[in-house]
Amino acid sequence: MKPLVVIADDLSGAAESAAGFLARSSSVSLRLRPGTPDGSDVTVFDLHSRRSDPAQAARDVRTVLQSAAGFAVVKKIDSLLRGNIAAEVAELTRDGSPVIVAAGLPTLGRTVRDGVPLVDGVPLHSTSLWRAEATQPPHSIVEVLGDSVLTADVPLVVVRSEALPRILQEIADSESVAVCDVETDADLDMIVTAAQKVPRSRLVGTAALAAAVARSRTARSSDTAVQLRASRSSLTVVGTADTSAAEQVALLRNSGVRHVLVNSADLLSNSADPSTILEALDGGNVVVSVGGPVVPTEAARLVSALAELITAVDVSLAGREHPLDLVLTGGETARSVLDRLGIEHLSPVCEIEYGAVLSLDPTGRYIVTRPGSFGDVHSLLSITEFLSRPASVVTPHSPLSVNPSDNEVNVMPIESAPLPLIAVTMGDGAGVGPEVIVPALLDDETRKRCRPVVVGDAKRLRLAAEVLGIDVDVVAIDEIKDAEFTSGRINVIDLDLLPEDLAWGELSAVAGDAAYQYIRVASELAVRGEVQSICTAPLNKEALHAAGHIFPGHTELLAHLTGTEEVSMMLSTPKLKVIHVTTHIGLLDAVARIEPGLVERTIRRGHEALVRTGNPEPKIGVCGINPHAGENGLFGYGEEEQKIIPAVELLKAEGMDVHGPLPADTAFFLAGRGDYDLIVAMYHDQGHGPVKVLGIEAGVNITVGLPVIRTSVDHGTAFDIAGKGIAEAGSMVEALRQAAELATSTFVSK
Repeated sequence: MKPLVVIADDLSGAAESAAGFLARSSSVSLRLRPGTPDGSDVTVFDLHSRRSDPAQAARDVRTVLQSAAGFAVVKKIDSLLRGNIAAEVAELTRDGSPVIVAAGLPTLGRTVRDGVPLVDGVPLHSTSLWRAEATQPPHSIVEVLGDSVLTADVPLVVVRSEALPRILQEIADSESVAVCDVETDADLDMIVTAAQKVPRSRLVGTAALAAAVARSRTARSSDTAVQLRASRSSLTVVGTADTSAAEQVALLRNSGVRHVLVNSADLLSNSADPSTILEALDGGNVVVSVGGPVVPTEAARLVSALAELITAVDVSLAGREHPLDLVLTGGETARSVLDRLGIEHLSPVCEIEYGAVLSLDPTGRYIVTRPGSFGDVHSLLSITEFLSRPASVVTPHSPLSVNPSDNEVNVMPIESAPLPLIAVTMGDGAGVGPEVIVPALLDDETRKRCRPVVVGDAKRLRLAAEVLGIDVDVVAIDEIKDAEFTSGRINVIDLDLLPEDLAWGELSAVAGDAAYQYIRVASELAVRGEVQSICTAPLNKEALHAAGHIFPGHTELLAHLTGTEEVSMMLSTPKLKVIHVTTHIGLLDAVARIEPGLVERTIRRGHEALVRTGNPEPKIGVCGINPHAGENGLFGYGEEEQKIIPAVELLKAEGMDVHGPLPADTAFFLAGRGDYDLIVAMYHDQGHGPVKVLGIEAGVNITVGLPVIRTSVDHGTAFDIAGKGIAEAGSMVEALRQAAELATSTFVSK
């Protein structure tokens, strides 16, 4: 595989791109000057050109291209389309190389439809995201590229079709730049795959495109892990005009981090005093932000002055035993600070959360960079907490040489790499949930794959262990960070909602309410980023309703708690995967609810879920509603023709490998022998029956479409055997395994 050069125009974006390759390349380096690649599999250059003169930006791109002959090339651009994109793309085409632009960042809702950049469905030019810029936002990608290149649009219907490689080649032959629509990461994967069939092609896009390129590369064969030290002192510098920054700073301040607000007028007049920051650092971690009016035309000068202030602080601390670790938000701020500190190269280590990348400088100092517009209200707090309590992280070999000191990082076996944190909800305490959780969490394979923390009732878990005859240390904790993962220990966030005399196997409104509260707390932990997925033990719907929580089941409850309008239930066994168009409604209501749009969205969710798990082209079978799928009108009233076929034909036209409608018995027979990767069932029992026959003990329920990963056992509360110590824990072990696998993909390589 060719070595790769990624050319970025700001530091946080460069680091974000580099992080995507950590699991796929034996070496990744980040250089802060244009020049020659250093021999790494992947060399990322930050040209710091977003606000450069266009001619200078083009010259810097040319310098890298001339020194990287024979390398694959990705040009990383801003997801909000700021910077000298037109000049840089024109330089990419100068030698006749085909250029393909795919500018979406689906994870943040930044997509391209009909050539128009959208943010959560709203045209970029109609948002306020360019408010700190001196110019107006573009109305289209073509407008971004300017008049220096010819362009050709590639709509989604082509992106998702088998014709994509041919169309891209035809556009290349016409010496035009291909401008691709993008809505999902799967779209980006298709574009990257097709581009590999176009000789000498160069890709232009966001960090999401770089991540798609990383996914297309063979995973490295050997891993090591870096054992990170706990940060003694960190300085967070908020150099962004994004409105969410104030909330993030407030949360940091409330957690005990000292906040220094620097007036913009003092910065611009060079009268800001570093002693205030130095005094604050004597007491621990500090966050610095800028207050006062910020005029867009003064933004560059303000960033420079802020960098000078931070440099003065760092110089004053020179020679002390422990380094000052830096968290730098906003690419301009990050680069300006590092320039003044004389740092010219970094070694990326891991991605703490999406876009927040931890790197090491040559002295072993931590440098965390994050784009200013990224992250929710908890982002800066999560980063600070990670630095204070880091785990070991998987990392490729780096060419960076770290000076020996007490800050040195130690290489250790892959087995010591961080495992995903999983919130395990206890379900209905009167059922078998506690009895399957205890052995599943003590299982050797579970302990190798994840770090589970129960959200439930410590007394009930101890009682379950007693019933099972298992000697275990059930430890109540207040927060995830208090969990310790040692042999024979189960950590539980103890809500203490169940009475000690709660009967096994009997309906209880108290247990129903407790089950709801476990899910609520786990959802909050996941949304805050404290856990990477949720794994649920069974609840009892009647008990849930008796407690006043009127939800058909976990799927709908989690959708409500996370504010998700539409989700799908997917059942997974070693032999079969099934996704449902409808679930917990009556059969007549299900048939009435099924319509082409719902069928299409369900198939898309299933397809994207399988693509994310490493199957780039899943084969999908779609069940009919009637016996024999209607048999050309013999059964039913044309439901297949009206409700299913339009969706299937649309997706086929986009290039998806979809078949149907099929008779349900035929579909499941073929899937059972391996002909299909996924079956789409129209209603609850159509999908559940075959799954329970083919793999109930290892069956897992996965909710598709939520903002968090959720898996569950595929069985109920089993009141008839609860409290007898005979419940089978295999499904819970499998649910934890799949939760860990899905969580690992998002936790390590977000």
